[in-house]
Amino acid sequence: MESKLKVWQVAHEFTLEVYKVSKKFPASEMYGLTSQLKRSASSVPTNIIEGQARQYKKEFIQFLYIAKGSLEEANYQLFLAKDLGYISVEEYKKLEDICTRIKMMLYKLIKSLK
Repeated sequence: MESKLKVWQVAHEFTLEVYKVSKKFPASEMYGLTSQLKRSASSVPTNIIEGQARQYKKEFIQFLYIAKGSLEEANYQLFLAKDLGYISVEEYKKLEDICTRIKMMLYKLIKSLK
């Protein structure tokens, strides 16, 4: 399953990157931060593709807003992981830049649908 939307593709790549970096988290975080971060990151492309499958534009927009919220959640969890020393400043910066890119893409897509 793949969406033709560029924002979905970038969000999917973001999720793959999150899964890669979270492998380094301590085992004690398996059911804590690791799980929360994976869930919020994967929620972004999931909500984009689910919204795209909806019948009405208004529903699609609502799912895009949910994706945007999940993105902010993942961004904070990455910030926390950085401050806890689980990821480097460089890794955080790279992922934060991707978050910013996705956020702008979501904004533009929502605006174009309204």
